[in-house]
Amino acid sequence: MKIQGEYIWHNHPDTDEVFIVLEGKLTIELPDGNVEVNSGELFVVPRGIRHKPSAASECKVMLIEPEIVVSEGGTTKTYAEEMDTWI
Repeated sequence: MKIQGEYIWHNHPDTDEVFIVLEGKLTIELPDGNVEVNSGELFVVPRGIRHKPSAASECKVMLIEPEIVVSEGGTTKTYAEEMDTWI
């Protein structure tokens, strides 16, 4: 998927989320500080941890998580529906 801009603060209480950056740089904001994930790197957000991914410029990311994941970020949409409108 291609990411540019900011997503909402959210968590996934039942599953980890794996971000693999194929091109560009992804920032993942966490309660304890930011993590920069560069091309060729991956980062795992453990289940239940609030996070907010963002990319200042277009970033290509492989996201690994169960097919239907609901974001616990104060929204009634599923994560996949939110991602469709993110970029």
